[in-house]
Amino acid sequence: MVFSSTTFLFLFLPALLLLYFIGKDIRWRNGVLLAFSLLFYSVGEPIWVFGMIAVTLINWWLALRIRKTKRIRTRKLLLTAAVIASVVLLIYFKYSAFLVNTFAALFGATWRMPEQHLPIGISFYTFQVLTYTVDVYRKKAQPQTSFARALLYISCFPQLIAGPIVQYADVADALAVRKTTPTAFYTGMRRFVIGLSKKILLANLCGEMLETTQLAGTGAEMSLLGAWISALLYALQLYFDFSAYSDMAIGLGRVFGFRYKENFDYPYISASVTEFWWRWHMSLSGFFRDYVYIPLGGNRKGTARTILNLAAVWTLTGLWHGASWNFVLWGVYYFVLLLLERFVLKGVLEKIPKALRHVLTMLAVLIGWVLFYYTDLSAVGQHLFALIGISTQNGIHAAALWDAKLIGLLRRYTVLPLLMIVCCLPIVPKVKAWLALDEQRKRIGDVTATVLATGLLVLSVLFLMGQTYNPFIYFRF
Repeated sequence: MVFSSTTFLFLFLPALLLLYFIGKDIRWRNGVLLAFSLLFYSVGEPIWVFGMIAVTLINWWLALRIRKTKRIRTRKLLLTAAVIASVVLLIYFKYSAFLVNTFAALFGATWRMPEQHLPIGISFYTFQVLTYTVDVYRKKAQPQTSFARALLYISCFPQLIAGPIVQYADVADALAVRKTTPTAFYTGMRRFVIGLSKKILLANLCGEMLETTQLAGTGAEMSLLGAWISALLYALQLYFDFSAYSDMAIGLGRVFGFRYKENFDYPYISASVTEFWWRWHMSLSGFFRDYVYIPLGGNRKGTARTILNLAAVWTLTGLWHGASWNFVLWGVYYFVLLLLERFVLKGVLEKIPKALRHVLTMLAVLIGWVLFYYTDLSAVGQHLFALIGISTQNGIHAAALWDAKLIGLLRRYTVLPLLMIVCCLPIVPKVKAWLALDEQRKRIGDVTATVLATGLLVLSVLFLMGQTYNPFIYFRF
């Protein structure tokens, strides 16, 4: 089940809201939310929902043992057991075929292990299980004595499938005591509608546009402008798709009394690659910072160790997104860029005007998304060559400046890509800040926001009825 579906919007969510707010006792509300969360996941994974429950049960029990024992060695053994129990399913489903086939190819074997069906959202809930046990081990949070609450933390449907990744310490108190005010309900639902409209009106349209370009095939046939525009469209689709899901998750969390941290902060306004990763998928960056980079020593043990720690983080970041060499290459690509910014070009970049740094950063990001898109490395190479005006179709020669498909795409959608670029800018926060300067302006702004949200909801539902393209890209990670 996805948020941008009629089943969710007109059946699942209304039924949940009705039953949830009938009772005021936290045990009732937790029970209703847990039952609906398991139902939500079971629609897509009727079998492997039990795998998620089993992993949570093991970690819940081990966390209780960790808290009770004072022997450091025993605590470490229990933590190790919890980590192994958490990642074993992830490794089997996501990486076993990749690892086996890589070794088979190295030794010249022709047999290949078929890829396993990847349970939806397994990468996200695995990380959340890990934050629970590690936070208890670090004494950053108390363990849950109630298994139901621990399972609610892992399975809570707004952030279960595609994040944001929620660290246990951030919501531990809310699992036991929370309330929803009318203001929180209103702002949460408004945030949900904004996310829904981004998904249906922007991300899905980007997906439809991409299906008419050569990005749906290979880069060999691309023109120079076609290569850059298709990379731009994918960048826009990825941002609107993933940030839309995060908006909807954060909004629904607010409705039910949880405050999830922001996951995106207008990343396409960045003037450096470092800044881009401060703004993009912040919950994933925060996870690797808190649970990998800092425990390895961070930047506290000299330059060589810092570089090694960064290499570990970016290798894991690439592999987290998928068991394919293009994701490894994508992680290495950003590792190299960040090293250049931090240790080699820092003095040079500081002298470059910010506008030019922004352009260079966006060019680097677009190249990165080409690496991210194709699992076939030959297609990656073809598209990268097309970006510099070289076609590899029927030999190597100069690519055309534009192509018929590109012209047809621009004629059909006209200014829509430009409108999407404008939507990547932090215009709304600036307007909110201006409205907040005066009480009358604020009232006008609230009324306007309500009217706009209502209009976006109606428009989104109308578009949803007629769209066939409606996947969430990050479901596959």
